[in-house]
Amino acid sequence: MSLLFVLASPVAAEPKALSVELNKLEPQGAGCRAYMVVQNDDDTAYKAFKLDLVLFQQDGVIGRRFAMDLAPLKAKKRHVKLFDLDNIACDKIGNLLINDIVECTSDSGPVENCLTGITVKSLTSVQLTK
Repeated sequence: MSLLFVLASPVAAEPKALSVELNKLEPQGAGCRAYMVVQNDDDTAYKAFKLDLVLFQQDGVIGRRFAMDLAPLKAKKRHVKLFDLDNIACDKIGNLLINDIVECTSDSGPVENCLTGITVKSLTSVQLTK
């Protein structure tokens, strides 16, 4: 009699101690540079953490949709990530929405429910929501 073992790749639970903060906006030529602070207080390191972001203008109209990969994110570490928004002035940005998490992968494989497992905040006049 033979036994067959099927090994599935483990799926990690949602992040428990991960926060994303819009820390600063600064003019950069005709555009705007955004500083994001990601605090990973979990024991999990992430090799992919890609956000689907939607930028709303001051009047509430969607201005742009884009993806931003914040990885790699080491465990128990605070990270600062920068991204430039070309051809949009900082004072024209109303808020940023994390619409979804496009990819969320730890060293042990895909992580479920990444969006529900993170907290968001902003230290600027521009709101960051999910």
